[in-house]
Amino acid sequence: MTEPTHELAQLIAAAFKAERGASRKLAARVGLSEEQALRATLEQRAGARGLGALLAERAALLAAATARLAARDAKRALARSASLHRHDGPPAPWRAWFDGSAHPNPGRCGIGALLTGPDGERVEISRPAGYGNSSEAEYQALIAVLEAAVAQGARGLTVHGDSRVVIDDVNGPDLAGAPSLHAYRAHAQALLGRIDGACVRWLPRRKNQAADALSQRAVAACGPAGVA
Repeated sequence: MTEPTHELAQLIAAAFKAERGASRKLAARVGLSEEQALRATLEQRAGARGLGALLAERAALLAAATARLAARDAKRALARSASLHRHDGPPAPWRAWFDGSAHPNPGRCGIGALLTGPDGERVEISRPAGYGNSSEAEYQALIAVLEAAVAQGARGLTVHGDSRVVIDDVNGPDLAGAPSLHAYRAHAQALLGRIDGACVRWLPRRKNQAADALSQRAVAACGPAGVA
């Protein structure tokens, strides 16, 4: 297919759909080229102000529409990014993710956690954690990664987990804590007190896959009898 000339491309870009349709009919009726027919159609539309003025006006309209589309796309991309990272919190020098599993619930437990630091530090935790329920396993995973953070001398740590029970328990007021989790809560809060700028945040399970995989690996290592 022959590429349109610059002039024809300019006319096509400026013409509305109805004008392009009218020009095709004109070309077929009187034997004009596509460019001649489109120019005649637009000159008729321009009237006394002239084709040049019409093309300038249409070019300005096209530029404004392009700018609006670009702004819309940028806004959508920003919204997608904000939605994707809305649970991440502000950037932190040290970050951690934890997860605990019980199979069945209660049953044999496995814990998994990942700790990363600003200089490429990376600590993975995956180990069996005895017998208990899922909340106890989650708390054990949190405690394990906090112990690792203390050992690493972490500062400015954000810990992420997908257990609402544990996140709300460790962050909630003392009187609101679950009695059955009191010992775990006390241990976790004592460790948090040893890390400057530490906080624990909830995130969706789909964003906690690394820690989940580590905890599932630990459960699998227990074997069917719950013995590692």
